[in-house]
Amino acid sequence: MANTSNNKTESGERLRQLRARMAKMKLDGFIVPRSDAHQGEYVPPSEERLIWLTGFSGSAGLAVVLKDKAALFVDGRYGLQARHEVDTGQLSIHQTAKLSPMAWIAANAKRGARIGFDPWLVTGRDWARFGAGAEKAGAKLVSVSANPIDAIWTDRPLPPMGPVKVFPNKYSGKSARDKRSQIAGPMAAAGIDAAVLSAPESIAWLLNIRGSDVDFAPLVLAFAVITRDGRVTLIVNKEKISAGVRRHLGEGVTIAAPSKFGAILDQLGKKKRVVLADNASTPAWILNRLKRAGAQLRDGADPCVDPKARKNKTELKGIRAAHIRDGAALCRFLAWFAKAAPRGGQTEMAAAKKVDGTRAENDLFQGLSFPTISAAGPNGAIIHYRVTEETNRSVKSGDVFLLDSGAQYLDGTTDVTRTFLIGPRAGLKSGVAIRERFTRVLKGHIGLASARFPVGTTGSQLDVLARKALWDAGLDYDHGTGHGIGHYLSVHEGPQRISQAGNSVVLEPGMLLSNEPGFYQQGEFGIRTESLLVVRDAAKGKGKGVRPMRCFDVLTLAPIDRALIDRKLLSGEERNWLDAYHARVRRLITPLVDPKTAEWLKQATKKI
Repeated sequence: MANTSNNKTESGERLRQLRARMAKMKLDGFIVPRSDAHQGEYVPPSEERLIWLTGFSGSAGLAVVLKDKAALFVDGRYGLQARHEVDTGQLSIHQTAKLSPMAWIAANAKRGARIGFDPWLVTGRDWARFGAGAEKAGAKLVSVSANPIDAIWTDRPLPPMGPVKVFPNKYSGKSARDKRSQIAGPMAAAGIDAAVLSAPESIAWLLNIRGSDVDFAPLVLAFAVITRDGRVTLIVNKEKISAGVRRHLGEGVTIAAPSKFGAILDQLGKKKRVVLADNASTPAWILNRLKRAGAQLRDGADPCVDPKARKNKTELKGIRAAHIRDGAALCRFLAWFAKAAPRGGQTEMAAAKKVDGTRAENDLFQGLSFPTISAAGPNGAIIHYRVTEETNRSVKSGDVFLLDSGAQYLDGTTDVTRTFLIGPRAGLKSGVAIRERFTRVLKGHIGLASARFPVGTTGSQLDVLARKALWDAGLDYDHGTGHGIGHYLSVHEGPQRISQAGNSVVLEPGMLLSNEPGFYQQGEFGIRTESLLVVRDAAKGKGKGVRPMRCFDVLTLAPIDRALIDRKLLSGEERNWLDAYHARVRRLITPLVDPKTAEWLKQATKKI
């Protein structure tokens, strides 16, 4: 595999090469998103253009390069990380909540400038937004047929060619044929002839297939078109499809090579078909091709997103089982680390390797669901920190240690964060402030986990429950409170989420979300407590006229460090919740672990 690493010296040279290539293409600027044609969180090495150019390795970001200046845009999770990784003499760094790329283009592009973009890497919605920004400056947005970075990236890796695998019905709970009918029925009723699917998660769910084209998510990088009769054309390299997979897909699914995709879209246009495509997630190339061909475009959500988010009984049974096994693995690690770390000789990298290896021993384990965040002391304040040889810290007694980790199992996906003290409480530095902040984060975590809410409630309406205790002390965190989770798919999946940003998606039974408030003191420590939740209907209240309510079940099973809790800050209800949660962890995990871990677990889950 070719090297996509980048240091600050390389960044300047690569920007120079890009500008030279832009000049040959008569471009005055170029937009470089951290995305591939599927707009996924994880992309294959062949699509990592942003890290190759700038050195920024986060999962979300975008650069705009002009002739005389360049800027990198990241969200609140990555502000500190970007400053560590990027040469700020070459690129200015901006948080998108404070300055959008569109506003920066409007302020910095020169009148008459031609700003290029790759239409495969930009959605229809973003095309319009970038165009508006360019127009304000009197500039013009230009779609290019060849990405200029690809011309200068001489050791660019080849695209992934992992085989497609069948995902058995015993885990999916529903056949691909039934799913195709489930999606096609509402399409036909709405007068839609076809829908274009560009999200690999949707295609994997719809056809009960999985793959290995990207790290940390079992995805097949493909496109698909589903028609109102439930037939599907799967656009994928045919070399990935075995005879067994063809039999599984059946007569209702046609395989087409990527080179045929344009002609397939042209046929939809020629026949004046009504085609559903999500303007917010579909590549501009696809939308433009359909429009030019004469299709009647209908902007709307991917039809697989909502049913995929509402997990069925079989999926939920598997997810619960996966979390029990995952909890046992995590507790084995925590019990070991609680004794080993205070003695010295442990590092962040060694801890990550140990917890990853412990999970790998688990039944149905398929890999990690994201790179393990193993962060000691000040590194915990970097929200999406990833340990490297250069940043690897020794773990010392008195450190606050943040561990965010998870795995992919055939029956479910996990994601859990626990923050804990290394060594005895007496060794905690600045103990009062840290314990107070840890407890406020915990209060928010409990407030959300124990919430009851009316049918029709969205995640954005619940976000304040996780932040109130921090707000009371003038504190906050710069990331969302909860993301959706797939079923042996991506660890971050929508459409549901819990955040301050507006979200109209109603929380429905079977939806999975994370619950992860945090607090980060730059240069000192980071705190995050994360468990996964599933939405369910709440038991009906007594009396007449009581509204139907919903609530959460907590899926994650791992102790919350009692040494960092200021008991006086917890209410009686909060203490009862924590005691009940710990009793459940102890009851479900103890039978699955060795005697030493069981003894540690008994102590870790004592009543508060």
